[in-house]
Amino acid sequence: MQRRTARLAAAAALTTISVLGLTACGGSGFSDTSDGAGASGELTSSDDALSVLIAASGDAEATAVTDAVAAWSSESGTGAEVSVASDLPQQLSQGFASGEPADVFYLSTDALAGFAGNGSLLAYGDRLSNADDFYPALVDSFTVDDQFYCAPKDFSTLGLIINDDMWAEAGLTDADVPTDWDGLREVAAELTTADHVGLAFSPEYARVGAFMAQAGGTVTNAEGTEATLDSDENVEALTYVQELLASGDAAYSSDLGAGWGGEAFGTGAAAMTIEGNWIAGAMSADYPDVSYRVDELPAGPGGQGTLQFTNCWGIAADSPNQEAAVALVEQLTGTDQQLAFADAFGVMPSIESAAEEWKSANPDEAAFLDSVEFAQGVPTQDGSAAVIADFNSQLAGLEDGDPTTILESAQQNFAAILD
Repeated sequence: MQRRTARLAAAAALTTISVLGLTACGGSGFSDTSDGAGASGELTSSDDALSVLIAASGDAEATAVTDAVAAWSSESGTGAEVSVASDLPQQLSQGFASGEPADVFYLSTDALAGFAGNGSLLAYGDRLSNADDFYPALVDSFTVDDQFYCAPKDFSTLGLIINDDMWAEAGLTDADVPTDWDGLREVAAELTTADHVGLAFSPEYARVGAFMAQAGGTVTNAEGTEATLDSDENVEALTYVQELLASGDAAYSSDLGAGWGGEAFGTGAAAMTIEGNWIAGAMSADYPDVSYRVDELPAGPGGQGTLQFTNCWGIAADSPNQEAAVALVEQLTGTDQQLAFADAFGVMPSIESAAEEWKSANPDEAAFLDSVEFAQGVPTQDGSAAVIADFNSQLAGLEDGDPTTILESAQQNFAAILD
């Protein structure tokens, strides 16, 4: 199976990086308005060049973004310089604390609420001419108090990754690809041998949470104002995962000596894994001889469900040239540019207008993009990263633990940050 050589191998960090330090810093000279614009609601404008701060998964991403910004700068006549952060959370925090933040920057979902709350961000999303082109679920991830703060730059979802050779050796065919939990349990058992387990995934909410979504469970209510972790649906999900682990037909990647599901899969310790589209980069770079396929995750009692991960292009409320910053982001999130980024470093475009062309260029990975229709965003509330980190530590002991107790603890912790 042919695979691209340039992929977002490091994008798995989207699911694990904590930016707790960000929310305590910041402050804006425009704190008297709701969206960080001037008192009249107009954007600031000046001859100042723009500074752009990003975190790159590798040279391919750094080069692609730098070239795209340089092309916009040449065409617009506005200076712009890209810097690749060595520690993005720390450098963003320092910039806001000093009153001299970058004008435009990568921003994670778990950093949004803190920065929005202390007035550090310009809420510019609705000002974009392509605002209606972004997937609604991604817009929700960057909306605080009904304000669409920043444009999703790209995104990823989780899918079921299957080793072609192990699948065939077990006598399985296309008709056996699981579409529900019973089917997943059955093929995991069929694929398990003395040499490998049928299914492996990381011991964390960013993977186990997909089962919660499939059971119809959520972390909060739709408004994000009430914790819903201790629901019957989530108990059912964790019980199902616990049973998979206890059967020996599934295992946490850490129990297989692997750092993440992709490593367990690539080394042959597991016949299937649950991972995002970033796995393609790791497979082509580290395990090029492994043939595999990507399918949508099977449905649970609540229907199909997966998790989505994304970052946005943040703009500083203190930027003296907000007008140019918004124009730059609009260019970077346009259809042609997003498709160019996808080709350069393997991301999925965050806009619906690019979907068909992306799937045409990446037919083997179409399941990832199709999954956006039933994808659930990860928590974005201020303080959620700490709660999820604690939840992860409890999920690590799920096989011998009590699902109800684990969820009740997470419920209490999440409810506390919402008070």
